[in-house]
Amino acid sequence: MAKEGPEKTEETEHMIEKNGGKEQDTVLGAADTKEMRAVVLTGFGGLNKLRVTKKPMPEPQEGEVKIRVKACGLNFLDLMVRQGNIDNPPKTPLVPGFECSGIVETLGENTKGFEIGDRVMAFVNYNAWAEVVCTAAEFVYKIPDDMTFPEAAAFSMNFVAAYMMLFEVANLREGMSVLVHSAGGGVGQAVAQLCSTVNNVMVFGTASSFKHEAIKDSVTHLFDRNADYVQEVKKISPEGVDIVLDCLCGENTGKGLGLLKPLGTYILYGSSNMVTGETKSFFSFAKSWWQVEKVNPIKLYEENKVIAGFSLLNLLFKQGRGSLVKTVVHKLISLYNQKKIKPLVDSLWALEEVKEAMQRIHDRGNIGKLILDVEKAPTPLMANDSTETSEAGEEEEDHEGDNDNKERMPFIQ
Repeated sequence: MAKEGPEKTEETEHMIEKNGGKEQDTVLGAADTKEMRAVVLTGFGGLNKLRVTKKPMPEPQEGEVKIRVKACGLNFLDLMVRQGNIDNPPKTPLVPGFECSGIVETLGENTKGFEIGDRVMAFVNYNAWAEVVCTAAEFVYKIPDDMTFPEAAAFSMNFVAAYMMLFEVANLREGMSVLVHSAGGGVGQAVAQLCSTVNNVMVFGTASSFKHEAIKDSVTHLFDRNADYVQEVKKISPEGVDIVLDCLCGENTGKGLGLLKPLGTYILYGSSNMVTGETKSFFSFAKSWWQVEKVNPIKLYEENKVIAGFSLLNLLFKQGRGSLVKTVVHKLISLYNQKKIKPLVDSLWALEEVKEAMQRIHDRGNIGKLILDVEKAPTPLMANDSTETSEAGEEEEDHEGDNDNKERMPFIQ
């Protein structure tokens, strides 16, 4: 792993905003404040809204931990944030990212449980994609000595979400069956591994066909994400399944509920199909919303079925359940130490390669988790600031403020 030098690389220099304007941070001199590299979203829109620039280094407040970041996780939610496709997004410019791993550098006053030099992973309410972050100690967790920083950045969001949906919401037990969409992604693979820790659990998964060879051993039965999986599941399990995990914004709610056994649980936890283009499209939004099937509560009552939603970040940062999440993290680390689970890292990307990393997850090309490696040197010719193109291959027009006038879809992650 390449070590970060004291000087900016040529590619980093090329990525930094040169026209000042909205990015006041880029004109701060070293004499004014300590600085760090960070990925900055300058406005909601396409990939051209992302920059690697210099920002003032944060210092921990009371009860906080300052972390020298080594690796950051990248999720579909980050694509939605970039587009402004979330409810009540913060103002731009902002530093994206919700999870990271690294080394404790400083402790704020009255911060207990950690020492300088501890290897940790953490949840952050934005600001993770930077060389240094500060977050409350309750969102920070020590990691095992043999867990790498990329693995730790791939561990927290995916495994905590998967564990809580399976065991806290759906009460997974021996002999049950689970259907998980996007089985090749970070959460999908975490679900598959956790199901393997319970005796006689059958896992059905949907994924793009090119991923099947790589993940075929992690699920019991695998289907193409574009095929009609319902009939195939019923051939194998005529009575249906006990748990359905849906990250597709409810597009297949009717199918999922139809596959549930009595007392089965359908969990909506994501909205990956809302990211249909490089930028937010009102027509894509309307199409996705129109496709969401309406749920009849009377049928739920008559058929003894449960429909639920799960948002890990809301649980942490809005609903004050940090202590519950910490308990889950400790259980997961125990499973990791027993070698029953292991985070799957798809690939490592430099901060300057964030656009390419985002495109890969947008295209659903990843098997496991994409990681931004803060110390990785960018690959020549990849980290550039050229004009971005849309999926149709045409130059994307940059209309500042257009997204502010469009209705935003509440997210579940």
